[in-house]
Amino acid sequence: MKKYIMRTGILAVSAFMLIIFSWQNNKDAFAENEAGPSSQIPKTEETSALKTGKLVGYYAAWSAYSNFYPSQIDVSKLTHINYAFANIDSDLKLTLGYPDVDPENIRKLNSLKETNPDLKTLISVGGWNWSGRFSDVALTGESRNRFAESCVEFIVKYGFDGVDLDWEYPVSGGLTANGRRPEDKQNFTLLLQKIREKLDARGILDQKHYLLTIAGGADRSYVDKVELTKIAPYLDYANLMTYDLHGTWDTHTDLLAPLYPNSDSSPQYKTSVEQAVNTWLDASFPAEKLVMGIPFYGYLYSSVSPSNRGMYQKFGGANSISYEDIKTNYLNKSGYTRFFHSQSKAPWLFNGTIFISYEDGQSIGYKSEFIKSKNLGGAMVWELSQDPKGELLFALYHGLGKQ
Repeated sequence: MKKYIMRTGILAVSAFMLIIFSWQNNKDAFAENEAGPSSQIPKTEETSALKTGKLVGYYAAWSAYSNFYPSQIDVSKLTHINYAFANIDSDLKLTLGYPDVDPENIRKLNSLKETNPDLKTLISVGGWNWSGRFSDVALTGESRNRFAESCVEFIVKYGFDGVDLDWEYPVSGGLTANGRRPEDKQNFTLLLQKIREKLDARGILDQKHYLLTIAGGADRSYVDKVELTKIAPYLDYANLMTYDLHGTWDTHTDLLAPLYPNSDSSPQYKTSVEQAVNTWLDASFPAEKLVMGIPFYGYLYSSVSPSNRGMYQKFGGANSISYEDIKTNYLNKSGYTRFFHSQSKAPWLFNGTIFISYEDGQSIGYKSEFIKSKNLGGAMVWELSQDPKGELLFALYHGLGKQ
C-alpha cells in the first residue's frame, strides 16, 4: 500500500448527535449516522491513564512549515513519538531530512519529556520518498555496519530513544527510482540485526535500552518479502501501516481503512485492516509487538456518480485531506450526509458529487476494541498535525484506556 510522505490527513471525537437511518436497500451493509461505542466521549476523562499498550504518533517534520510544532502535541496521550523523516546520504549514513527545521523541531520534541517523563522519541528513516538507498544500505556487511553506527551517532547527538526504519519497500514496490534486489528479503534481517547489536552496545554504556522499530506494509506482498519470524527478536515493535488500503490510485471510490471485510459487490479488490493484522499474526509475528496504524487523514474524490451513495463509483479527481480540513469544511455542512458502513465499521461523507472516506471517533472506537481483542501492542497514528486539536487522538486514547 502507498504511504505518501506528504500526506495531509484526518477525524473527529467531539460529542455529536447522530441520526440513525435504516435503508431498505443494502440495509445490512449501510447505516447512515449510526451511533457507535465512541461517538460520544466525555471530555472529563482527560487524566485517565492509558491502560492498553502503546500509542505511537508520527510527527512530520514539514508540519513546521504550516505552523504546527511539537510543542502543540498533547503529549499526555502518547507513549512514543516518531519524528519523520531522516534521510540516507550518499555515504549510506543517516542524515537530517529537513535541516532548516529539524534541529528546532527535535529540540521542542524532546522537551516534551519534561511534561511526560515516560515519553520515548524515535527518529524515523525513509518513508515513501526517501527509501531509495535502503537496498544499498542493507547490501553488505560493511554498508550495514556503517549505517548502524550512523544511527547510534544520530540518536545520541539529537537525544532520541531509538530509530524507526520505514523502508518502502524491500524487494519490490515503492518509487520506481528506488534501488531494489531480490536479496533485500534476507538483507533486511541482517540490517536489523546489526542495528540492534549497535544499539545494545551503546545502551550498555548509557545504561538504557534503545528502541528499534519498523513501519511495515499491510498487504500479503510485504509479508512475503520480509522474514517476519526472524526480524521479530530484533524489534521492540512494528508499526503496521493499516491505512491506504484504498486510495487515489484506485479506479473507484472506496473506504480508506475498513476495519472488517464486507459483503458488498465491488468492481475492485477487497481488503481490510483485520485481514492485514491476521496476515502478520498468521506469519507468527508476535501480537504484543504489533502496533496497528490508524489514519488521521482521508481521501476526497470529486465528480462522483450519485449511485450507491457514492461508494464504488468512478471519479474525476482525488486528493488527500486532513481530518482538520474535513471537520472544518465538510462535516455537518449543508448538502453533506455522513454514512457509516455497518460491516466495515468506517464512515464516509457524500453530497451527490464529492465522496470523502475518513476516520472518526466512532470508527476509532471499533478499532480500539479490535486492538484489545487481538491483544496487539497498541496503536499508531499517521500523523499528528492532521488532527491539531487532538480530537481523534483523544478518541483513541479513550478507546485504548477502557478496561
